[in-house]
Amino acid sequence: MNVFVTLEPSLRRNLGALFVAGLCFWAGLAGLLPALPLYIEQFGANGQQIGLVMASFAIGLLTMRPLMARWTDEQGRKPVLVIGLLAIAIAPLLYWLVPFFPQITWDLSWGDHLWRIRSPIVLMIIFRAFHGLSIASFVTAYSALVADLAPPNQRGELIGYMSLVNPMGMAVGPALGGYLQAASGFTQVFVWMTVLGVIGLVCTVTIAEPKRAVATVGRRTAFWSLLLLPAVRIPALMLLLVGLAFGGLATFIPLYARESNFALNIGLIYTASAIASFGIRLLVGRASDRYGRGPFITLGLMFYTVAMVALWLAQSESAVLLAAAAQGMGGGMLIPMVAALMADRSTSTDRGLMFGLCLTGFDVGIALAGPVMGHIADLSSYRDIFGIAAVMTLLGLIIFVTTSSKDMDHSIQFALRGGKDVYAVSNSTL
Repeated sequence: MNVFVTLEPSLRRNLGALFVAGLCFWAGLAGLLPALPLYIEQFGANGQQIGLVMASFAIGLLTMRPLMARWTDEQGRKPVLVIGLLAIAIAPLLYWLVPFFPQITWDLSWGDHLWRIRSPIVLMIIFRAFHGLSIASFVTAYSALVADLAPPNQRGELIGYMSLVNPMGMAVGPALGGYLQAASGFTQVFVWMTVLGVIGLVCTVTIAEPKRAVATVGRRTAFWSLLLLPAVRIPALMLLLVGLAFGGLATFIPLYARESNFALNIGLIYTASAIASFGIRLLVGRASDRYGRGPFITLGLMFYTVAMVALWLAQSESAVLLAAAAQGMGGGMLIPMVAALMADRSTSTDRGLMFGLCLTGFDVGIALAGPVMGHIADLSSYRDIFGIAAVMTLLGLIIFVTTSSKDMDHSIQFALRGGKDVYAVSNSTL
């Protein structure tokens, strides 16, 4: 971590506060994962309805990501960070309030079909959609701010280290949430996740943003028009397919473990993933500055595919934990390397837009994963979700290896052997 020694003390303090805020954000978000599907189920929800509620998180993501990405460039990184942490702090309290509302059931019929809609499920969808504002805001602004601070020739290393908030939060949050739910019930889970959000807010208000060129309203770039650029389109498509796999994992792993009769604390699955993700991020960031982003993105997709296959075939608790570790290694390589890749391909005035649009692919994947994978689970089993997820990540791997650069030959070279990215912006324009 020698990169931090070269930074000014004030900059290190800002990075320290930002790191703690990020840790609280991910722990507060991930701490709900072991408990929330079970909480939704107690309202009488089936697999598809649970998937629908969990996937409604992406409604907030998809609707607010363009606005938050633009505000990140125009209004600054810090205000958008605050919005994300406010959502983290408020959403658990909204979930906790659901049983206190009057419970109403509506029966809707269309031909021979009858749909029974319960008001708690509707409220959970609304509150889960609000919760999606958190990632739409925080992740875009966090990635952009870290990229602003990072020296160009050490960008991958610094992004890799600062991205450790994700696996650390994913290790602490689910373990804490799973323990609190088993020991004290859902109320304690919601209260402590709110506390983490408040701590993150306190840290964020102490951060001083560095001076940078600011995007002006009069020179706006249309958000969706950036998809016409292959530099953005291919990473976004790849993340869409990974989002399908991750969405299925995040939503249904507690139900999969119960269906398979695994005697396992669900939080340990997320913890195993997070520990592996933590370890790999310590290595790949600095290596990517030397060898290029492509090979590590390729390796991340390969590990993700292996992990989904392993979950599909797992017959023991140890096999599930090994699969979770493989998924953690895949995500630990893939996500920070895509962030570094988009930082290479953008300037400080459009970095929020570039990050935001690329991550929207991941959002769409998560949005589709809940209802689609939930329907598959209702027709077959929760186990088969991961077989489908493996197909999605394998397709993402094929797309990246063959189309990540200006033609197939350059793509294969970049994805497998590394080297210069033809879409990278010159350091002089950063």
